[in-house]
Amino acid sequence: MKQIPERSAVPTALTWDLTTIYPDDSGFDQAVATVKAQAQKVAQLQGKLATSGEQLYQVTAAIFDLNRQLERLYVYASLKNDQDTSNAHAQDLSGQAESLVATVAAATSWYEPEVLGLEPATLQGLIDAEPRLADYQHIFDVLGQRRDHTLSAPEEKLLAGAGDIFGASAKTYSVLSDADLQFPVVQDEEGHDVRLSEGLYGVLLQSTTPKVREQAFKALYSVYQQFRHTFASTLASEVKTHNYTAQVRHYGSAREAAMSSNEIPAVVYDTLVKTVNQHLDSLHQYVGLRKEILGLPELHMYDLYTPITGEPSLKYTYPEAQQEALKALSVLGPDYVANVQKMFDTRAIDVVENKGKRTGAYSGGMYDTKPYILLNWQDSLESLFTLVHEMGHSMHSHYTRSNQPYQYGDYSIFVAEIASTTNENLLTDYLLKTQTDPHVRAYVLNHYLDGFKGTVYRQTQFAEFEDYIHTQAAAGQSLTADFMSKFYGDLNARYYGDNVISDPQIADEWTRIPHFYYNYYVYQYSTGFAAATTLSQRILSGDPAKRDAYLNYLKSGDSASPLEVMKRAGVDMTQPDYLDRAFKTFDERLAEFTKLARELKK
Repeated sequence: MKQIPERSAVPTALTWDLTTIYPDDSGFDQAVATVKAQAQKVAQLQGKLATSGEQLYQVTAAIFDLNRQLERLYVYASLKNDQDTSNAHAQDLSGQAESLVATVAAATSWYEPEVLGLEPATLQGLIDAEPRLADYQHIFDVLGQRRDHTLSAPEEKLLAGAGDIFGASAKTYSVLSDADLQFPVVQDEEGHDVRLSEGLYGVLLQSTTPKVREQAFKALYSVYQQFRHTFASTLASEVKTHNYTAQVRHYGSAREAAMSSNEIPAVVYDTLVKTVNQHLDSLHQYVGLRKEILGLPELHMYDLYTPITGEPSLKYTYPEAQQEALKALSVLGPDYVANVQKMFDTRAIDVVENKGKRTGAYSGGMYDTKPYILLNWQDSLESLFTLVHEMGHSMHSHYTRSNQPYQYGDYSIFVAEIASTTNENLLTDYLLKTQTDPHVRAYVLNHYLDGFKGTVYRQTQFAEFEDYIHTQAAAGQSLTADFMSKFYGDLNARYYGDNVISDPQIADEWTRIPHFYYNYYVYQYSTGFAAATTLSQRILSGDPAKRDAYLNYLKSGDSASPLEVMKRAGVDMTQPDYLDRAFKTFDERLAEFTKLARELKK
């Protein structure tokens, strides 16, 4: 039986190097002590920032420096924990870091209320009196927008001190899902016994053997359904936290609070949901084509991921995938490619799955570290797309941190997914231009359509579910497992249409979606993918100015509002045009794929 390796058995070259953050855990321990001491000093600065522009600068700089050191140790602890969530020592480091986040939040919670306690003219006068504060002007402008939603200093301290408690539900979900769930043994396509995992599940659903897909689907959900009431409890508690904090901060809803924190108006969310629902017929058409080409009497939810064109004809080892990524991204220029190569050469990527490792993939790190990427590699085209996707995040981080001061050295979640999905679009274009075999082209088109389905359609479906449970909870509805499963099952049936059997297990899919704990995060996958369609087409036009506009977006960080940054890059996300363009591309590629797939089936 194939087994997932222990962490200690993974070759060093395939693991990330965290010694560039701290040489060893003693460096982490020292950082914890330093941050605790500085937090106490910062807490004593309360009441002193309004004496002069220089004092305002000194206090502001001290708080940013404290958060900078906190971020570094937090990143170290979280990466350590994610590489093996069953490791007790790593859990302890992560616990210390999370506790310290609450400590620092409490020590600095007075700052925003005190700044906002100043009259706007008085505050601006202090800023104008100290030239060094010019570098913080946008910070103060954004803070001013939250004036009506900031509480008194004592109230802010109470909320900040409860941060660790408010995060308990998400942490419980993560530990249960990543470390404690034990999945059964199933058979792969060769008839080998394999221990099912979340990472392997995605591979088995792409199998061309229907029984393999069905077995994996039912086996996975048999485990999640055992704990559906526990998952309902953790998710309901998370939703209550979002609703509570929105209420005490005088927002109309949790959605408004979450979007306001990123300076995103409600029209962006509403336009997305409305436009996607107007184009559900395209998804139904694609799903119907899948049933036709696969020749299945019934199409089930577990049949939506296997390539319509049959056995995947493109597979890559990790070294091969690195070379393909470099070629696909070369349109972004030699400097971009050189920085991608540096990621490959400096052990910035944790590549393969091991026991206890966090599932999925992400790009992490902070201003004073390299960008890090977590993967759970499989030799598949999907893993190549994941590598390119996460590299988009990492290059966004690299360019931002290389061109902005620390206070602007991050970027809004709203624009984060745009860089990653632009890379995916560039890879799709590269493959369609370089692959002439009709079977390969059909496979790439199928992959694009599946990616669109999984990002624009699926994530908007998630967004509808997320908004529904928040509004229902705010109205007093108890979020039981049965209540959420009923709505989710009906929603899923509406999205995929009559061509798909509504398997009863899919109604419980919400139990295994970690993004529902991210507080209105998922809609940004959809808006990001759609915006990336426009940006990738601009890059591929060959106009250096359009490519440079895109690179400038990567360099902007938090120096301007997300919508302003995107306008400069060439996309106005307050208008539906970018969504219409994305659906036009989907329909065009669906038409091309339909013709090709039917010809190949003859």
